[in-house]
Amino acid sequence: MAISISEFIAQANRGLGQSILGPDYMAKQTYHTVDGAGTNVFTATYGRKVWTALNNQTRVFNALPRNVWGSTVGWRIRTDRGDARSRPVTETGSIPTVDVSNIEVVSSLPRIVSTTFGASVKSVFTAGLEGGIGDVLAVESEAAQKDHLKELNQELTSGSAYLVSAGGATSFTVPAAIASNFHIGDTVAMNDTGTGQDRTGGSAISAVNTTSGAVTVASGTAFANGDVAYIESRAGFTSLDDIVSEDAQDTGGAASETKAYDITISNRVAGTWSAAASVQTNAGVARDLSLNLLDTGIQKIRENGGEPKLIVMGHDQYFKLERLLNSQQRYMGQEDYQVGVGSEKTFPGTRTGLVLATYQGIPILPDADTPKSVSTADAVLGSNIYILDTDYLEIAIAQPTQYIENRDYFAANALVVRGLLFTMGELRAHRFDVHAKIGDLSA
Repeated sequence: MAISISEFIAQANRGLGQSILGPDYMAKQTYHTVDGAGTNVFTATYGRKVWTALNNQTRVFNALPRNVWGSTVGWRIRTDRGDARSRPVTETGSIPTVDVSNIEVVSSLPRIVSTTFGASVKSVFTAGLEGGIGDVLAVESEAAQKDHLKELNQELTSGSAYLVSAGGATSFTVPAAIASNFHIGDTVAMNDTGTGQDRTGGSAISAVNTTSGAVTVASGTAFANGDVAYIESRAGFTSLDDIVSEDAQDTGGAASETKAYDITISNRVAGTWSAAASVQTNAGVARDLSLNLLDTGIQKIRENGGEPKLIVMGHDQYFKLERLLNSQQRYMGQEDYQVGVGSEKTFPGTRTGLVLATYQGIPILPDADTPKSVSTADAVLGSNIYILDTDYLEIAIAQPTQYIENRDYFAANALVVRGLLFTMGELRAHRFDVHAKIGDLSA
């Protein structure tokens, strides 16, 4: 029965006990509920989109130059100008004697990084039913690709040496926050803090617990609290921290050896291909970032004939630098400003005047994977800062990332479909002394 608006209002005002919708409607007392007798009328569904709670950024990997490996495994580096090959000559004087340049050779075989994924035949079927995530292999493949790139980025940014907080015959412990800098297959050795000398040879890592910070190694290698565990040989890609270092580098107040390309660099001296980078540490004591530290690193690189082209730091130091520049009103522009670095871009500057896309014209790239320092009290400090001349760095790709899928159930001895991603390459450094590092910064 249709009624007018005015009649509806009138009936409501009179408080009539009868329903304007009719007695049959109000008489229906039985109805379904979600959590009562009618529980089967509702089933939760979640959609096929799989979101992620993981940081999948790979900014350093994206920014560094990438080149084809080429037909060799080594490269040559000229390290001096020869003796007396250049000098003033009088009008009738003799010319300098012929002398040849000193050329050193460096070699490095490619490293392999792999990522696996898979799904059972049953999960492939059920995922395609109503309410499933759809093509489960496609979902896992996409996740594996992100994990693979993340692993490459973390290997490139892994720290090279850390103080041991506890040790034993087959393990040592570091703060859990930096345990991921050690990878299964890496060979580690340690320096005795009392003597500053290597106490044992290298021992391969078999397990890493990123929750407790425990790192398991082969038997026979004794670690003690206060020793410095350093990477003697990488299983994966050489890291920036391996390259941007110096011999007897200060690590948490103790000296540690430095390694790169599986060779011992006992003396990183000027005039050799392995001449030390500029490293500014503070004996394991935290100190605030300052413009003087940045300027000193840039100065040292330029004094050695390099030109800084990229600054890598963690997000903690990025915002410290922002506040530092803001407090000193070092404004460098009035428009939005963003710099491309490889396939990455810096954060944009702001219209308020502060432009932190660059410092002294050098692009700044914050990366959450940037390694941190550790204090003498085993406390995790802020992230390091790396100032790089990328003209002397490259990710040499021997074999681009390959995708392999295996549906041979007999070979797997299980009803599963397996997938594999692998990349073959290495980070090459053609000079060490055109880079700089700032460590022991407060968080």
